Amino acid sequence: MGILNLSKLLSDIVPQAIKENELKTYFGRKVAIDASMCLYQFLIAVRSEGAQLTSADGETTSHLLGTFYRTIRLIESGLKPVYVFDGKPPEMKSGELGKRQEKRLEAQKALDKATEAGDAAEMDKFNRRLVKVTKHHNEEAKHLLTLMGVPYIDAPCEAEAQCAAMVKAGIVYATATEDMDALTFGSNILLRHLTFSEARKMPIHEIHLDKVLEGLKLSHEEFTDMCILLGCDYTDSIRGIGPKRAIELIQKHKSIENILDNLDKDKYPPPENWNYKGARELFMNPDIMNPEDIELKWAEPDEEAMVKYLCGDKNFSEERVRNGCKKLVKARSGTTQGRLDGFFTVLSSTPAKRKVDEKKNTPNKRGKTGGRGRGRAK
Repeated sequence: MGILNLSKLLSDIVPQAIKENELKTYFGRKVAIDASMCLYQFLIAVRSEGAQLTSADGETTSHLLGTFYRTIRLIESGLKPVYVFDGKPPEMKSGELGKRQEKRLEAQKALDKATEAGDAAEMDKFNRRLVKVTKHHNEEAKHLLTLMGVPYIDAPCEAEAQCAAMVKAGIVYATATEDMDALTFGSNILLRHLTFSEARKMPIHEIHLDKVLEGLKLSHEEFTDMCILLGCDYTDSIRGIGPKRAIELIQKHKSIENILDNLDKDKYPPPENWNYKGARELFMNPDIMNPEDIELKWAEPDEEAMVKYLCGDKNFSEERVRNGCKKLVKARSGTTQGRLDGFFTVLSSTPAKRKVDEKKNTPNKRGKTGGRGRGRAK
């Protein structure tokens, strides 16, 4: 879920914090991508080439298809993608996960009815609601990324939190995800629609946290409390308080504690045993790997290993896989665009410093890449 209604709220109130860009805008940028969000998008994608979506034993392969071709497109455009996978969810997320399971059970019942009635449209709708990214999907995607020479990171907990920490540390430019809580975790820059913007012919939305806070006249701590009021994955929100009321309350009272002290609890009853403090702590001090312990390395793609993995049982076309490998090699060798000789340059996320970095095309000292730690960045 991320943060309920936050995207629309920012579009309405602080549109100056959101820029619309094309993929080519991010040439030379390192971007941390929420891997689970991408795999989910690929799993629910409708494609005409249905034979490519399942393996010989009937298992779905659309997550591999999407990862393979979309990653190639990103690299061809000059981006340096780093995929970040979720770790163990925090205990406070169990309530939200339980709700999602209930919705899946309801969707399964509705799917059974639609199947019995032969309603294809309803069957498709409820099949989508049953899509879930599994550990098996993740492991297959990681193996493919390794063969492609693209780094990935296993976050200890929430991927968005790890991405945000990497942005704040200056080792990547932005977080790419559809979940708005990347801003709550403190990502200076959030990119939405990055992994499907071209396919859907829509712009990438680049959201700047500093401009959000400036426009809302809030500190990051106050913004975090506002996000909890809007509704997050870790706890319930106050019934009856919508987005406009939430921002008015936080701008006036500055914290949830002060809001509760001045709130008409008969009209707006807070959740019983409301653990907003726990949610706040998860956002402000999430379980992450120290970005300084992460080493990001891009390697040459292993064409033969990719052909062996994707073709045969996975039902990929050998010709298309080999063509994809050639595109990866070409992008890395610097023949597709003039500035790929700086492909591994780290650019600062600080605007003034970034301008100097881009002009000189030299690595920014803030973009350190330390030891591997637990990151498994390959």
